[in-house]
Amino acid sequence: QVQLVESGGGLVQAGGSLRLSCAASGRTFRGYAMGWFRQAPGKEREFVATMSWSGDTIYYADSVKGRFTISRDNAKNTLNLQMNSLKPEDTAVYYCAASSRVLSTTDKSLYDYWGQGTQVTVSS
Repeated sequence: QVQLVESGGGLVQAGGSLRLSCAASGRTFRGYAMGWFRQAPGKEREFVATMSWSGDTIYYADSVKGRFTISRDNAKNTLNLQMNSLKPEDTAVYYCAASSRVLSTTDKSLYDYWGQGTQVTVSS
């Protein structure tokens, strides 16, 4: 059974930092693209960042470029998201996702597996 489990969310003041982690289990994720998405109340789930298995291809949403950094440890089947200079508009539930269909994609419909999400709240 495939599982993606996020951790590291919480409450932080604007300008602060958080580091999210995603632990993947249940199968090998070799070749999988992995990414982060987020969903704020009343809004659709949106792309945040994605990274290919090799690490050669990385994409960020314009809203987080220069502030967030995605990384992965393939040996440990983990995905991370370092979030700096957080803003109140970053408040959302953050989801980890994995895709077997493409090397890397920003399209949430192409992701096969999803975690349960972790809440990030940024106060002003």
